[in-house]
Amino acid sequence: MTSPHVLVVEDDREIRTLVARYLGDNDYHVTTAPDGKDLDRQMADDAPDLIILDINLPGEDGLGICRSLRSHSDVPIIMLTAKGEDIDRILGLEMGADDYVTKPFNPRELLARIRAVLRRRLDQPASPDAKVRIFAGWRLDLAARHLTSPEGVRTPVTGAEFDLLQALCEQPGRVLSRERLLEITQGRAIEAYERSIDVLISRLRRKIEVNPRDPDFIKTIRSGGYLFTPTVERQ
Repeated sequence: MTSPHVLVVEDDREIRTLVARYLGDNDYHVTTAPDGKDLDRQMADDAPDLIILDINLPGEDGLGICRSLRSHSDVPIIMLTAKGEDIDRILGLEMGADDYVTKPFNPRELLARIRAVLRRRLDQPASPDAKVRIFAGWRLDLAARHLTSPEGVRTPVTGAEFDLLQALCEQPGRVLSRERLLEITQGRAIEAYERSIDVLISRLRRKIEVNPRDPDFIKTIRSGGYLFTPTVERQ
């Protein structure tokens, strides 16, 4: 099997070299870029399986780059944010990032996050049947990891958005807490960041709800979490 290709976009040469060396030692194919312009050149030459993207870059910052990437690509993105900068985490998730790691970080933590994101992207249902979830005309294909609208148009979703929607579809009519959704979608029993679920819910609502401000499908339950209201059919 070909080693996963990780593109590290970081202007700090020391951090860039450290991450590249560590991931290379763990059987990843790694390329690096110091800024957004170099990232564009790298993407044109060899599209990566995952991007590690620092927020504080010279020129266009990581948030702008993430937003631009999401307009045409669903490649998984892990943001590097400054320690304690919650607003950066929120904005990164709103722009479409799949996960985040705060600086300073342990390379082993970054490796674990990379493995988790790639595993979620590659995982397919273990059961040979019921690989599709259908609700209100929407079709969620668990094997292909595609979301199709009632009009038959494929709707782009990030890996994190797909995992969250799948979690909701698996337990319709049941209130799921933010902690539970974090555990299901990101496997975080420690250092859970509940606001990330709120951001992902907001992103999903903008894609599947007629009126995201007054949602019909994903209801907020005060002091409880979220409730997925549609009837879900399994095929």
